[in-house]
Amino acid sequence: MTITIIKPGLLSTIQDMGRKNYRSQAVPVSGAMDALSAALANKAVGNNDGDAVIEFTQAGAEFFTDSDVLIALSGDGACLNCGNKRLPPDRPVFVPAQTRLSLENNKEGSRAYLAVAGGWDVPQVLGSRSTYITAQIGGLDGRRLAENDKLSHGVNLSPLSQSIVNSLKGDAVNFPNWAIARSLFLSANRKIIRVIPGKEFNWFDADSATHFFSKAFAVGNNSNRMGYHLKGPLMSRTMEGELLSTSVTPGTIQVTNDGSLILLMADCQTTGGYPRIAQVAEVDLPLSAQLKPGDEIYFTELSWKDAERLYLEQQKDLQMLSRAIELRYGF
Repeated sequence: MTITIIKPGLLSTIQDMGRKNYRSQAVPVSGAMDALSAALANKAVGNNDGDAVIEFTQAGAEFFTDSDVLIALSGDGACLNCGNKRLPPDRPVFVPAQTRLSLENNKEGSRAYLAVAGGWDVPQVLGSRSTYITAQIGGLDGRRLAENDKLSHGVNLSPLSQSIVNSLKGDAVNFPNWAIARSLFLSANRKIIRVIPGKEFNWFDADSATHFFSKAFAVGNNSNRMGYHLKGPLMSRTMEGELLSTSVTPGTIQVTNDGSLILLMADCQTTGGYPRIAQVAEVDLPLSAQLKPGDEIYFTELSWKDAERLYLEQQKDLQMLSRAIELRYGF
């Protein structure tokens, strides 16, 4: 299963679930910004959740199938088209060789993930295939995808992937009548991001705390995979002195010296010196990943206990989804 990139789009990279074991060496996690959509795309074609996918940002990409492929697209950032035909997301799609596909921008989000049966075959670097452009490691030569790049799948398909291929293979684009209900894994209100107060939350005055949980914040234009600059009320400090550089992680919300907020994302540094006012709950990081410049969000408080409970419930639901797909194909 091989494709050729015709148009790479604004920013397209190979990602997986990231490098989570090298933070002590100051290596960012990287990986898919929207890990949920990446995992669902993989589940749809019978892969492991951590297999490599293509992350498309703001769509605008096109590719050509050099051979038959079994793919799945998930995420709010793009719609998949074959000529004038819209192909459904969140389910396996068999595409015969010599077919041209395009991704059209979807205003509902900013990122979409393309999985292929067997995962995209690129070398592992520090235990991950994720692209970290700043250090030029992972993915395809540590860079964004470019015109005429060729990508192939891993040679060993899982029995489930092979069964899905066998059920759909033919001379035309084909897909089953089932789909993953991705919306069921997300909060109903996508403008509200649930957060846990951070270690330095009490460094800020009462008005700041009130504004943080009641006012809108807009994603700034100078936002990327490292983090989003948020436009909104400025936070006023009551605590004097500086914070020693301490740990941060994707989802950490820092307050800069001028009182503005930065929401750290997948490629963020591993330590920082700005006070941490809050941490986005893991289950809402996919919502954060789909934000684009100009989008407005509100923060609402969540306890650590509830954040953990929601995460464990989501993981249980994802396991049940995997089992449901296996049962559909007789496993």
